[in-house]
Amino acid sequence: MKSLSTCFILIFLWTNPILAQKKILESAIETAASNGYSGVVLVAENGEILLQKAVGFRSFENQIPLKENDVFEMASVSKQFTAMVVMMCQEKGLLNWDDPVEKFLNIPYKGITVRHLLTHTSGLPDYQAIMDAHWDKNKVAGNREIMEYLNRFAPPKNFNPGEKYEYSNTGYVLLASIAEKVSGKDFIELSNQWIFKPLGMNDTDIRSLEEKAQVENFAAGHLTDSLGNYVNANKFHSSDYTVWLGNRKGPGRVSSTAGDLLKWDQALYRGKLIQNTTLKEAFSPMILNDGSKSFYGFGWEIEPESPFGKMVMHTGDNPGYQTIIVRFIDSNKTIIILNNNYHPDQMKLVEAATLSLHKW
Repeated sequence: MKSLSTCFILIFLWTNPILAQKKILESAIETAASNGYSGVVLVAENGEILLQKAVGFRSFENQIPLKENDVFEMASVSKQFTAMVVMMCQEKGLLNWDDPVEKFLNIPYKGITVRHLLTHTSGLPDYQAIMDAHWDKNKVAGNREIMEYLNRFAPPKNFNPGEKYEYSNTGYVLLASIAEKVSGKDFIELSNQWIFKPLGMNDTDIRSLEEKAQVENFAAGHLTDSLGNYVNANKFHSSDYTVWLGNRKGPGRVSSTAGDLLKWDQALYRGKLIQNTTLKEAFSPMILNDGSKSFYGFGWEIEPESPFGKMVMHTGDNPGYQTIIVRFIDSNKTIIILNNNYHPDQMKLVEAATLSLHKW
């Protein structure tokens, strides 16, 4: 569930020559598939799909081929939707960026604002570590229980708010809870009513484990066993937290398709959800206490000077899954890559997609 730095992409872009257009990506996909890669690749310009391809398996164990419209776990790509719900709350006058968190929630940490949560500059400790140490894993925890344990054990902050950037899933748990507090609605209901349904993202939702099991085209996450075979990631101990933290809201748990993510991407250009001035703030660096800049906005990593203009992106990482959306917002070019067997060729495909997209 951790965010991946844009450095890997940028280093590749600056140091490699321009190759042949569409063949770059097609060749990269073929090579990745021959190496066992499983996932969906989509590249688009001005909302028009230039290439979309699925390779690999929805289920390796049952040898069910993956399809372009299959549903994947988004992991931390979910954070951009959480940030959008909070931005919509702000435009509705329900909160302000610089409101202290304690105005809405009972937490043992003072001086943290909504803006600090959005930009990962709060200094909050990791909630998952607290729950892993103290929670009865025979039960399923959600945001209420997470905040209860933050108050009960109150580990110290990692640093003072606004001092620096440090990726924080805890902050996005609190953001979802703040949205619930100020709106009087459940966060899942808000996400559906305010974003997914209005944009026609019909395959997108925040699903429970039981609900996922009912989605026929849900692509299972896979990891390799001791024999090197891909098996369902739920069979590994590393996946256990997705069960006993299965009711958390905010930092992850959105599941979606590449096509739905493209609808989301294009809606951001058209002002369907919030005003452009608000969205511009989401794509702006955070000014830290010492006056320096942190290049994470509201749910997006920011690269203002990539070789191809301003770029915003986010990655997701869950057991068996890797997801990424890259948006070159000056030219309306989009890369969406969803992987369901945690394959090392994921970044090679991002690199190939970026080069091919800018030579199309």
